[in-house]
Amino acid sequence: MMNTTLKISRTLVAGLSLASVLAIASTAVQADDIGPDKALALRDQGAILAFDKLNNLALAQHPGGRIGDTELEEAWGRYVYQVEVLDAQGQEWDLELNAATGELLRNERDD
Repeated sequence: MMNTTLKISRTLVAGLSLASVLAIASTAVQADDIGPDKALALRDQGAILAFDKLNNLALAQHPGGRIGDTELEEAWGRYVYQVEVLDAQGQEWDLELNAATGELLRNERDD
């Protein structure tokens, strides 16, 4: 009985591990980083907002903050602007904005 329980537990752990790997791989496939040249072309075409506008929208969430790293990705059929903001209290925030509309998609404290 104990060997059967042990085998079931190992199988369950292996299955959950595989599911986790597949979920991460699926997410990775859904998002593509956009390089600087393409990002500028998208901005010039009007497909995304100007970067200073996106930065200002992010800073409006944390007045007195400073912009850190930024990244543009195409995820789930839309352009997503990811930006780190260091607020006036020194806390770091991770924000995501729809790069075409400026809609706030995520605003989470970085732990």
